[in-house]
Amino acid sequence: MNGLEAFGQDPWWIVAIKALGIFVLLVLLVLFTIWYERRVVARMQVRPGPNRNGPFGLLQSLADGLKLAFKEDLLPKVSSKVVFVAAPMIMTVCAFTAFAVIPLGPVVNMFGVETPLQLTDFPVAALLILATSAVGVYGVVLGGWASGSTYGLLGSLRAAAQVISYEIGMGLSVLAVFLTAGTLSTSAIVDSQRVGPELAFGDFTFTLPGWNALILFPSFIVFVISIVGETNRAPFDLPEAESELVAGFMTEYSSLKYALFFLAEYINIITMSALGITLFLGGWAAPFPESWWPGANEGYMPLVWFFGKLLVFLFVFVWLRGTLPRFRYDQFMRLGWKVLVPGSLVWVMVLAAIRLGVEQPTWSASWIGLIIGAILVAGLCIMYWPTRKKYVEPAEPDTGVGGFPVPPMDLEVPPSPRVKEISAEREPVSVDGRSADDSAGKEG
Repeated sequence: MNGLEAFGQDPWWIVAIKALGIFVLLVLLVLFTIWYERRVVARMQVRPGPNRNGPFGLLQSLADGLKLAFKEDLLPKVSSKVVFVAAPMIMTVCAFTAFAVIPLGPVVNMFGVETPLQLTDFPVAALLILATSAVGVYGVVLGGWASGSTYGLLGSLRAAAQVISYEIGMGLSVLAVFLTAGTLSTSAIVDSQRVGPELAFGDFTFTLPGWNALILFPSFIVFVISIVGETNRAPFDLPEAESELVAGFMTEYSSLKYALFFLAEYINIITMSALGITLFLGGWAAPFPESWWPGANEGYMPLVWFFGKLLVFLFVFVWLRGTLPRFRYDQFMRLGWKVLVPGSLVWVMVLAAIRLGVEQPTWSASWIGLIIGAILVAGLCIMYWPTRKKYVEPAEPDTGVGGFPVPPMDLEVPPSPRVKEISAEREPVSVDGRSADDSAGKEG
């Protein structure tokens, strides 16, 4: 069986094994990702990182998780109790659900049953991941609102604005994949990237990977930027910016509820990385032509290629965190609404025009579509072409100190009169701690 016909035929115990396997796999991947992030950032900062608990410090993440579980679980008096407890659960359930449609490999033999290495699939499976990521932000918003804390409320509001801004750009990048593959089934999208164009060099022919990252490179760039904003990762971690909001929406959380937020955040990173691999990097298929190794895409071997690509994707997340400073909120919103969304719209229209020209190779269809696309690209370039503002000499010379403006002298706040009263009432104290009068009397 091939395609969607391979799903829905498994006995219940195979479905249970695959569901339990995905749960265990995600928990282990979270522990590994935390360790991997800390080790890579430590290498970038020329320090060892975790290296005590277990070989190479691999058990450090497990130790931190156990420590969180045994910490005191606090519940703020002003919080909305039910919503406060339910918020991390909502985010965690949505994070686990999204991975159900990620294909990890082809059809394999599992305990004597032919079944695909994927829990389920359907014609619009890619939309399930977008939907669960959008619903998962309700956990963030409700958690910040139910805390009864100003910091938590501001963090939740930022998260809501952030997910709306970058969900649109990510959806448009997925739309470009849909136009190319003709389906939103995740397993079918992987199959559509198995064979790419051929290059001939004399008698030697070389088959390129049919990855959408090469064919739809602008959509791939928009997707990568969007998932960084979607998962609240640096430099887009404004909902939990410790320099402004302490811990943002998680400020009032502790113990296991705090750990659930962290678990859901890292599962979202893994799921979005897996989605990027599925949509743009060929999924579980080997990163070289099948003619080089005929059995590379058979059996359980594709798991090696999938997790190898996942490791590279996770490295990009860590690399961005260790390299780029945090954006200002206005810069963050400007990038989403003024660059990613218009650019993605123009690219989708150009892609649709090219596809129309290929399917209907007539002058009116292809050339008119390409001309419209070229006009849109030119208009976008003119609109966002970087310009440097001309320096205008100020009317009055700068009276600041060292080039920095300072308030005028008449705006300085005078000292409080209470300071003089308090200083007059205060008894003078000698160096050894006795009052000056006592010291003078004893000496006399």
